[in-house]
Amino acid sequence: MTPEEVLSHPARVLSQRQRERYFADGYLLLEGAVPIDWVERLRRVTEEMVERSRANAKSDGVFDLEPGHSAAGPRLRRLTSPVSHHPVYWEFAAKSVLGDVVADLVGPDVKFHHSKLNFKWQEGGAEVKWHQDIQAWPHTNYSPLTLGTYLYDVGEEQGPLGIIPGSHDGPLYNHFNDKEQWVGHILPRDLAGIDLTRAVYLTGPAGSVTVHNCRSVHGSKPNLSNLGRPLLLNVYSAADAYTYSVNPIPSPYEGAIVRGRRARMVHLDPRPCPAPPDWSGGYTSLFAMQGEERWDAEQMATAQQQQRDRATAQAGRY
Repeated sequence: MTPEEVLSHPARVLSQRQRERYFADGYLLLEGAVPIDWVERLRRVTEEMVERSRANAKSDGVFDLEPGHSAAGPRLRRLTSPVSHHPVYWEFAAKSVLGDVVADLVGPDVKFHHSKLNFKWQEGGAEVKWHQDIQAWPHTNYSPLTLGTYLYDVGEEQGPLGIIPGSHDGPLYNHFNDKEQWVGHILPRDLAGIDLTRAVYLTGPAGSVTVHNCRSVHGSKPNLSNLGRPLLLNVYSAADAYTYSVNPIPSPYEGAIVRGRRARMVHLDPRPCPAPPDWSGGYTSLFAMQGEERWDAEQMATAQQQQRDRATAQAGRY
């Protein structure tokens, strides 16, 4: 659907002004959009997952660990595909207000793509370099968008999500280095041409939801405070958007229709779409790739098997 077609449908939870701002700026901040009972459930489940991570000595296809992680003092960068590991995460992705927000921005028929939970651990939580999302998992159109839910209050010092307003209408930048290796961020020579002083940093209380378009330039600074900043990210698209690539973060729910119904026609955006990275060798994590970390053979084998297991679980479900 075009923005005009989307806006012709009655809004469910957003104002018309908010919908128009999203199409103009490529992002929204919805303060306190998620009720506190949902926030508390997500906190409890997330604490369970942190406890599970204590058994890991290395990053794998489920837990991406910061340097210094230990059983006594866990430090996580990411939980990969949380919807694959606890039913509460999927219930939230499918049945909470998130689906209604997405329907107001892509049209009444909404498809789930993937999820991740970025922890931004206190006192050193890793930065996320400036990047765009769609290059990692290109679609037939640019409706995909990411909704981030803050599980705790987030201030400037905790490394909140930063967005360059209007960048979704600008160019798509190369995310490969000079060796043609996927690094998952905008290269310094291209970044020099982007006015980062225009960045808007999205702070807000627990339960706030950030929304950004798949073409928006975004990133975040390290968290040097004594407070963590877990951000639960769920990615959706219009039902008429189809992927050109294998999903680097597969789950049993990939392709699930969470609002409306399946599309009978594919929407092809006339703007060119980048060819997808080759994920056949397995996916580590955004943090590992941006840092150009090279996982050892055992780590990669474990990650690949976990990804295959998720793909097998997905088969025949939707």
